[in-house]
Amino acid sequence: MKTALTALLPLLLLGGCASTPRADADTSAQATTFVLVRHAEKVGDGSDDPALTVAGEARAQSLSREFADLPLSAVYSTAYRRTQQTAAPTARSHGLTTITYDAKQPAADFATALRRERTGQTVLIVGHSNTVPGIASALCGCEATPMTEAEYDRLTTVRIDAQGHATLRETKQQP
Repeated sequence: MKTALTALLPLLLLGGCASTPRADADTSAQATTFVLVRHAEKVGDGSDDPALTVAGEARAQSLSREFADLPLSAVYSTAYRRTQQTAAPTARSHGLTTITYDAKQPAADFATALRRERTGQTVLIVGHSNTVPGIASALCGCEATPMTEAEYDRLTTVRIDAQGHATLRETKQQP
């Protein structure tokens, strides 16, 4: 009996060491992921703040389904209707409130704030064809591909590992 306990004791001690991470563990040791998308298709009515088309609404719903398994901590969008409407289904499905950011804010300033405030989290950012590449570039310290006015299906993912090394991945949204 004593021999069996002596053999089990080291295993029990090791098992205790392999428990779940402490609640006060430093989140900076975790990877940070930013997913950036352009707003979905907008109505071409010539206004400064158009809504989404029916196809755009469908794309916003599709994004929500595509991001259903992401552990999102925050959803950011500019104040424009088209970006807010694109972000809303995903934010709602994750129980989040969309955080509005200034579309005219310099990309480097926004990226610095995001990297500081969202370390160890997964974040969705909805922007515009003329802002998404710049924000992605500023987040990763690399060059993102420019986006045309007709492009609505690009998913740009910037992943920053625990050591601060960033990678950029550009893919297309699933239909």
